[in-house]
Amino acid sequence: MSYIVDSLRQIIGLDPVKPGPDDRRPEVVEIMTEKRKEKLTKDGLRAVEAGRAQAADRHKWRNRRWTTLIIANLLFVVSYYFDVQLLEGALTASRLVGFHLADLNSALQVILAYQHVVLNLVIGTVTVFILWLLLGGRTFCSWACPYHLLAEGAEKIHLWLAKRNLAVDLKFHRMGRVFFYLLFVVLTVVTGYTLFETISPTGILSRALIYGPGLALLWVLALLLFEVFVSRRAWCRYVCPIGITYGLVGVLSPVRVQYSVKDCHHEGDCRAICMVPHVLDVTIRGRARTVLTDIGADCTRCGLCVDICPTDSLNFTVKGLDKVL
Repeated sequence: MSYIVDSLRQIIGLDPVKPGPDDRRPEVVEIMTEKRKEKLTKDGLRAVEAGRAQAADRHKWRNRRWTTLIIANLLFVVSYYFDVQLLEGALTASRLVGFHLADLNSALQVILAYQHVVLNLVIGTVTVFILWLLLGGRTFCSWACPYHLLAEGAEKIHLWLAKRNLAVDLKFHRMGRVFFYLLFVVLTVVTGYTLFETISPTGILSRALIYGPGLALLWVLALLLFEVFVSRRAWCRYVCPIGITYGLVGVLSPVRVQYSVKDCHHEGDCRAICMVPHVLDVTIRGRARTVLTDIGADCTRCGLCVDICPTDSLNFTVKGLDKVL
């Protein structure tokens, strides 16, 4: 099955398709046969994981991502408070040195609500589309969205509480995100109002950072508490339509995470840490069809799986770059 088809299935919430015996390339079958001959013991696996945990670059991509996310959002704050007109507005709509930028999901809402397109909106939308096309689509979610950073902290608290039976982890069907996407589209058209922006924690946090806190932050707090005690990463996994919008952009993006089945021990650490673990279904023993597999476009390119992998089986890649250089 092609990368595009796989990615679209993931985005709309369908379960990954398990490959049949005839779907695997001969070289993959050979690799798996050799792995069965030389099985890694539990002690050996723990030693490999412990070695990775002590590595100097253990949090390389996480640190880069946090730094980028914080700087990007602080640029709005600095521009506003010091009136330097560097990056004006908020994440949903802004101007970079006077050049218009428009969040794709917000732009779609504006077009549907007012049924009118202005030139600045077109310029801003096309610019942002090209930007995230080059950077990887859902990279927006993990490298720019301020709610993502708070949700990471909430997730750590959730896991700590869950181990002590102080929190549950309800799971919902991922197709619910498609339902909410269509619901917000219909409500926007019917009401003529950008309803999602009213409840989007991304927009609420971005505006609160720049212009000061408001009552809307209580909604963000409620979401975080729900994720801490009831359902891990619920907003991003099951509701937020922004992920679908940028996921569709990511289908065409050359920036991807690539998986190599050759040295993988299939221990599952990458899936345990991933915000969207369904995209890493290929790392389960017997699921890989080819030696190298591009992780689907629903991946947020957060780099956590790359950081934690003890065998360097997951890495960032830019498709076609090797042919250019």
